[in-house]
Amino acid sequence: QSFIQHHNMHSFVKTVALSALFLSAGCEAFAPPSGMGLSNSHKMAFTPRPIARSSFSGTMLYAGPEEGAAKDEEIERLKTMAAKLRADAAALEAEKANELAKVAEQAFRKFDTNQDGEISLAELKQGLEKTLKTELSEKRVEALMEAFDTSGDGALQLDEFVGVDKFRNQLEALAREEKQLAIEAQLEAKKEAEEAILAEARLSLLNDNEPSNSDKLVSVLPYLFPLMDGLQFGRFLLEGGQDNPFVIIVALLFTLYKSIPFGGFIAFFALNFLSSNYSINRLVRFNMQQAIFLDIALFFPGLIFSLFTLVLGPLGVNVPAAVTEVGTDAVFVSLLAVLGYCSVSSLLGFEPDKIPLVSKATSDRMPTMDTIDNFMRRDPEDDNNNKRD
Repeated sequence: QSFIQHHNMHSFVKTVALSALFLSAGCEAFAPPSGMGLSNSHKMAFTPRPIARSSFSGTMLYAGPEEGAAKDEEIERLKTMAAKLRADAAALEAEKANELAKVAEQAFRKFDTNQDGEISLAELKQGLEKTLKTELSEKRVEALMEAFDTSGDGALQLDEFVGVDKFRNQLEALAREEKQLAIEAQLEAKKEAEEAILAEARLSLLNDNEPSNSDKLVSVLPYLFPLMDGLQFGRFLLEGGQDNPFVIIVALLFTLYKSIPFGGFIAFFALNFLSSNYSINRLVRFNMQQAIFLDIALFFPGLIFSLFTLVLGPLGVNVPAAVTEVGTDAVFVSLLAVLGYCSVSSLLGFEPDKIPLVSKATSDRMPTMDTIDNFMRRDPEDDNNNKRD
């Protein structure tokens, strides 16, 4: 440090001296010859002319004929002094570089504890911790080695050793970078925590969790609705089955169902209303909607039979009883197969979504997270404007 201060002071003194010489030369160049200020006749007799352009400025120097040679000599003298000052400054720079090289070599020898001509990662860590009096992590030392190891051999040679001060500056830069990365990591963690809270809140609004055992059992009950309305197609198959336990249970349920006034409408609206309750498990809500669509689908076979009777009756053509029986039996068997598939799949915890047309229509009716998000982002003012329009 004393060497650098001495060098800076020496450079400053020489710079001031050179500036004073330049200023003095400029003032003399613009001053009139001595005695010319005594009379106007002398002033009129003096006619300035350009004699030279200074190498250190763009100002034209003027002087009388008798002073031309003196000015040339002054300019040459200044050029010589400037060249000498530049030489001195170059010498000081070389001296400074040599001094720094000696200091770097001495520090290199201290770091190179095994004197093998290179500084390993362990030697660099040990030397920096001893010099800086602080503990450094392996990660930071590795980052330093990577930054200054230009040869890429995993060690520092003398020409790669930049000195303790540059190592300190690089460590400070690494510390600032790590601090910034830590801040960014904290912000990212905070953002992820907020997203997790939001996702949990969304899940509380829409129950799309895995169904529990009770959910699986409850999800089968909605299919009693299309079964009750489809029993009319199974009258031929169920005749004579009074001793069958399945037929007895179905008969009891059908009797109870028909004993309720407008039981079909009540079941329809109840299932439709409950399927809109997002807190109910998705499997239960899906089966409620699919049971409604299956019940609606049972309307079409009866409509077809009625149309055949309506069209062929006036023509005197009667539909054979065997055809009617086979048709109704086919509808009832198909209904039992669909309800069996839905029940088994639901008890296993899987959505019965493989029924053609019906399952597609049911899936389209099921709300999703995007539906909830769009509903929450909807502006009430827009709704009011739409109502006014």
